[in-house]
Amino acid sequence: MNYYAIIVAGGTGNRMNNSIPKQFLLLDGHPIIMHAIEVFHNCKYKPNIIVVLAQEMHGFWRELCAKYNFQIPYILADSGRQRFHSVQSGLKLIDGDGIVAIHDAARPLVSSIVVENAYRVASEKGNCVVGLSPVDSVRSINEDGSSSAVNRDSLMLIQTPQTFVASELMEAYKMDYQVGFTDDASVMESFGTRINIIEGNRENIKITFPEDIAIANLFIKKRS
Repeated sequence: MNYYAIIVAGGTGNRMNNSIPKQFLLLDGHPIIMHAIEVFHNCKYKPNIIVVLAQEMHGFWRELCAKYNFQIPYILADSGRQRFHSVQSGLKLIDGDGIVAIHDAARPLVSSIVVENAYRVASEKGNCVVGLSPVDSVRSINEDGSSSAVNRDSLMLIQTPQTFVASELMEAYKMDYQVGFTDDASVMESFGTRINIIEGNRENIKITFPEDIAIANLFIKKRS
């Protein structure tokens, strides 16, 4: 069985108020994206790694790899207009079938246990998405501006990796882009696939705002 990991890093990170895309900001002395790649490289499935970056950032990324002596092998792909198109681009570089995990580069603290569980469940059941049960109360906003309570027991907050049989995901990604395609699970669901969910890890936050870096650093200190 062949295993793959597509690390999606095409975002610009506008919410970080920084000229450098968030995936290249430093976390514990190394760029965020390198932490994410290392987790997959070090897992027992040893996936082939595909990094999806904006074409204009390829040179900068190679400079970072040299600066930080980053020697994990990878293949580069060009990002697209939306995340959907970036994943499409990464999928084109998969040679043959197997199991592919799609992971946000801005999630550097996914645990190796979660990654390995995702590959295992996808191998057994065809797909696997990781998520967390919400701890906050949730309300739905109605068209008239009022709100209604939602039973949070029926909800999951979805993270990455999202892991699938490569040939099935590639077939689904032949569809045209739709606004509702917010992640790979939504693409596969539109294709008629039933999605399996397993528990993620709380530290697997998506670095989105400046304060998220501080939170991630606290998680790293706790680990050590």
